[in-house]
Amino acid sequence: MDILKRITEEFKLREENVKNIVALLDDGNTIPFIARYRKEMTGHIDDQVLRDLSDRLNYLRNLEKRKEEVENAISEQGKLTDEIKESLSNAETLTEVEDIYRPFKQKKKTRATVAIAKGLEPLADIILAQDKKDGSVEELAKPFINSDLGVESVEDALQGAKDIIAERVSDNAELRKKLRKIFLKNSSIATKPAKITDEEKLEQFKTYEMYSDYSESVANIKSHRILAINRGEKEGFLKVKINLDKEFAQRVCANFYVIEGSITTYLVEEAVNDSYERLIFPSIEREVRSVLTDSASEQAIKMFEVNLEPLLMQPPVRGKVTMGFDPGYRTGCKIAVVDETGKYLDKTVVYPTIGSKEKIEQSEQILIKLINKWGVDVISIGNGTASKESEIFIANLIKSKEIKHACCYTVVSEAGASVYSASKLGAQEFPDFDVSERSAVSIARRLQDPLAELIKIDPKSIGVGQYQHDMPQARLDEVLKGVLEDCVNKVGVNLNTASPSLLAFVSGLNAGIAKNIVSYREKNGKFVSRQALLSVPKLGEKAFLQCAGFLRIDDGDNILDNTGVHPESYDATKKLLDLFGYSENDVKEGKIVDLPEKIKKKGASIVAESCGLGVPTLNDIVAELLKPGRDVRDSLPKPELRSDIMTIENLTVGMELNGVVRNVTDFGAFVDLGVHQDGLVHISEISDGYVKHPTDVLKVGQPVKVRVIGVDVKKNRISLSMKKAK
Repeated sequence: MDILKRITEEFKLREENVKNIVALLDDGNTIPFIARYRKEMTGHIDDQVLRDLSDRLNYLRNLEKRKEEVENAISEQGKLTDEIKESLSNAETLTEVEDIYRPFKQKKKTRATVAIAKGLEPLADIILAQDKKDGSVEELAKPFINSDLGVESVEDALQGAKDIIAERVSDNAELRKKLRKIFLKNSSIATKPAKITDEEKLEQFKTYEMYSDYSESVANIKSHRILAINRGEKEGFLKVKINLDKEFAQRVCANFYVIEGSITTYLVEEAVNDSYERLIFPSIEREVRSVLTDSASEQAIKMFEVNLEPLLMQPPVRGKVTMGFDPGYRTGCKIAVVDETGKYLDKTVVYPTIGSKEKIEQSEQILIKLINKWGVDVISIGNGTASKESEIFIANLIKSKEIKHACCYTVVSEAGASVYSASKLGAQEFPDFDVSERSAVSIARRLQDPLAELIKIDPKSIGVGQYQHDMPQARLDEVLKGVLEDCVNKVGVNLNTASPSLLAFVSGLNAGIAKNIVSYREKNGKFVSRQALLSVPKLGEKAFLQCAGFLRIDDGDNILDNTGVHPESYDATKKLLDLFGYSENDVKEGKIVDLPEKIKKKGASIVAESCGLGVPTLNDIVAELLKPGRDVRDSLPKPELRSDIMTIENLTVGMELNGVVRNVTDFGAFVDLGVHQDGLVHISEISDGYVKHPTDVLKVGQPVKVRVIGVDVKKNRISLSMKKAK
């Protein structure tokens, strides 16, 4: 297989670009670096396409490697033929390769291997040939009766021969391939309740009630239903089966083997039918379930990926002293105050949610003193247990005349805060804090800089996506690590303030080098240039090439060190500025706003060539020069800061509200209305027009206008529509 040609065709790219991408990957370059700084070589392909291409490249290489291994294994048995070699060469998937290898695998004890050991394989060959028109099968079988080998009768001999034929039928790669396609196109998946006697489990079964007598086409079933069925089966609530017309499937098998008119034809038919029922169907059923699960898992992982990126890329709330408020009941609400940079200032515990008027008043006085003492601008409330009561308390508190300046609040997702708090990293950052106190700091910081704080948490615990704990964990970790890496490198990292956990996701760096950077910074003071990175232990030229462009120095010697311009392009950038008579100070003072127009007049390709650049890199450099130190997140909608509160009881059908998308699924999106219960906008209610998938229209963090179309206070359910919302 020509892998480069295959990828070129599948991704509809230029062959030259694919060759360059593969060479760059093989040379150890990271996806963020290739996407950002090698656009001329790649044809300006974004990081997601590069990751997909890298995954496909690895799959095809593994496929070729497995083909070679199988060919060698069959060759060592002296059974390799030109036909087998051609079949291996034409195999498109690892499954097809394993089908070809199946007859040659060393098998455990089976009915067929036992029959072969009894010397019945020649009889199986005679029966399967189906060229005997006269005589009887008894006469064919008699010579194979052998008491010493355990063949006591004609019936024993014929049964053993049929067992051998049944296994051969099951091992037929072409037949399995055809049946697999038929199953995926024509079969259905059906579920029934498992036998449950435990009363507690009977109550839990209500979660899966819709699947108590359920059937749907395998070709059409949605991925979230597959995952729900799998979980119900795993938890012992459901029995699951794949159904296909048995007689039809047996006819398909018979067409491969049965020849009419022979005295052995009926024996072959019996063997084929036995093979389907005993060997093929259970195997193909497992394969179909596996295909459905793999496909559903990939879709769920994709949904997690789609939701995670906008969550991580939420705009930071900068320049505000922030109070983190971790709600609770009996153990109290943990409070932490951090300054504008996230540095810890103060902490306390208050008890405003336990229903005591005295405790509420005490809590008010404690927090008013803290707000005034540190000049708290905004209170960040976690959305977990007791958050509703906490929000009511805070909404009333900030109206107090005792507070000397304007103060507002917002509710943030606290998903994963407890995971961070109990982690080794949390203990290292705040060794003298208990778990809930660390959580309060995290809740404050995730408002100030969501990416820098959420990066410390296992992505599976962040609370977006579907069925993340049911996913293949290695694959999920790989994809989510890619999302984290892409987000960190899109934003860029302040070299003089970033934590080791944030630095570790920078292109070309790892946890060890990240710690070395922080140690070097603590020992030698702030970095004043990117070039100083080369003095960090274990950070060599290769790592420097990968990471330098993504690290920022906001008050360094060179203004370019606070941009996404890579050091390899500094000379070219100077040529560009000189060409139009600009200085470095002009860049600092924002006096180059007319640079794009000047380049346009002269011709971008001419300017790029004179500076030794490609046009895509020229455009990137100009964008960075126009806004040094810019943060791509600043162009996104900011979180809503509130001063009042609403509850689900305040909602009525027809009411129009502003909300923020919190999670997007295959079937719709959940929208935060500020009432402590997200409302569901079903896919059918997203738009007046056709919506193929919710992610085509919505993403996490997106502000939306919605209309309430249903409220169930008892069940805590809110139904929303975006149709005709003004």
